[in-house]
Amino acid sequence: MKAGFVSLVGRPNAGKSTLLNRFAGQKLAIVSDKPQTTRHRITGVYNTPAGQVVFIDTPGIHKPMHRMNQRMVDIAIDTLREVDVAVLVVDAAVKPGAGDEFVLDLIKRSNVATILALNKVDLVRKDALLPMIDQYAKALDFAAIVPLSAVNGDGVPGLEQEIFAALPEGDPIYDEDYLTDQTERTLAAELVREKVLAHTRDELPYTTAVLIDAFEEPVPPSTLTRIFASIVVDSDSQKPIVVGRGGDMIKRIGTEARKDLEAMLGGKVYLELHVKVREDWRDDERILDEIGLGRKRHR
Repeated sequence: MKAGFVSLVGRPNAGKSTLLNRFAGQKLAIVSDKPQTTRHRITGVYNTPAGQVVFIDTPGIHKPMHRMNQRMVDIAIDTLREVDVAVLVVDAAVKPGAGDEFVLDLIKRSNVATILALNKVDLVRKDALLPMIDQYAKALDFAAIVPLSAVNGDGVPGLEQEIFAALPEGDPIYDEDYLTDQTERTLAAELVREKVLAHTRDELPYTTAVLIDAFEEPVPPSTLTRIFASIVVDSDSQKPIVVGRGGDMIKRIGTEARKDLEAMLGGKVYLELHVKVREDWRDDERILDEIGLGRKRHR
């Protein structure tokens, strides 16, 4: 049996969360086409007859501009000191830049066994793939380089094989029925934020947060979960964007989030949303703690 911790690291929007969700078999991390969608570390446990992998999805490593971003980057870097194997997820459809060199340098200094996952190869010409692999092989002594597509699953079994080859022998770390460290409250906030990201497009990419004000579990015989949440923006001008004309935007966000919440919780959900303005919330330590940007260690 093999068992150990595996960190998914890389630049923003490389596909780390999509890869975690594919291994987990369900949505543990929200996804969007916005960089910096993942803000905190997310644990997902994957069990097979070969052993157990404890995946840790991390925020994309980028140049921090606020305390929030600094915490995000710190979380990603810290995991490299805690895991048995790192999987560097790279968007193969994007030309490498200074940010990629920075991530490679971090991994070099961490001395952790690292597998390169060249993601989104379904968007890359085949004749461009081999030179890319050669370029990365010269940059770092990877344990393996695996081209794949986290969206359609191509190449993912090969990545799984390489992960187990690199992991140490050992007993499972968690019970077989343990899936994630994310609470229903946290998942609820993230599902709402996913809909905000989807519908506000480029208008509010980084300036919103979702706080759960109350999460009332059903009292039998009722199966209704009541959730009250606040969508936080950092200026008065952003509030109308989230509310929409006649409240149409916040209604759309609420309706779609409620459907996902009902699927996740397996019962009816009452979801009430409000929009609050909190200037400079991305530098507010209390709010950052509340949205889960504190540091959690597994070891």
